[in-house]
Amino acid sequence: MGTTDKKLVEEDLSLKLFIVLSRALQSINKRVEEDIKSMGLNATEFAVLELIYSKGEQPIQKIGEKVLIASSSITYVVDKLEKKKFLTRRPCPKDRRVTYATITEEGTKFMDEVFPNHRTAIHEICSGLDSNEKEVLIQLLKKLGYQAQGL
Repeated sequence: MGTTDKKLVEEDLSLKLFIVLSRALQSINKRVEEDIKSMGLNATEFAVLELIYSKGEQPIQKIGEKVLIASSSITYVVDKLEKKKFLTRRPCPKDRRVTYATITEEGTKFMDEVFPNHRTAIHEICSGLDSNEKEVLIQLLKKLGYQAQGL
């Protein structure tokens, strides 16, 4: 097999990897979104609430980059979570340009109740792989992600 043929085989393999990875992620996301919708939230609301539940209060301006959503959507999402009494805004005492999103007692109680079930749902979704396969896949996907970032 010549160099050109090997390159085409590698390119075809890369294309197949991309397609399989995309379809797998699409299937996983669909199941996760179904789980989140059963809680009465959408995926973005849950991502913001889970971030603040896990990491503590966050500057609203920084939430978007941490949960990978457009900064233009953050205010809307925080407003919706505030209406549900899960979050509240707190101005930064040192910098008037910064406002923190803080989880409320009601938000913490809600997450304490639903997060264990969500964690179990994620585990069930990923149960097609054993622990070793998960570890290997995590490392390989990190490697692939770093390569893509570096291009």
